[in-house]
Amino acid sequence: MPKLKTHKGLLKRVRISRTGKVRHRSANHKHLSSHKSGKRLRRLRKDPYAANPDAKKFEKLLYRRLRGRTGPLSGRKRSPSPAERAEMRAERAKNES
Repeated sequence: MPKLKTHKGLLKRVRISRTGKVRHRSANHKHLSSHKSGKRLRRLRKDPYAANPDAKKFEKLLYRRLRGRTGPLSGRKRSPSPAERAEMRAERAKNES
């Protein structure tokens, strides 16, 4: 069975945050902005997060689970603080010797 390939076109247009949410560029912002209001252009300048139904479609195209979409906060992996890292290093050094 052949390997499943990720959708390269989508990968180029989307950024996946560390929590697994999908960010994308707003449409209608590239050109023809002279007739659009300043308020509208400011809104379009921000990179919005994709809605849940869209993120679900992206999962299928990328063959990857996007965790931050619906998962609980407790399920997310958190990077250790510098103090916790120092403790882990000390523990590892103690176990090795």
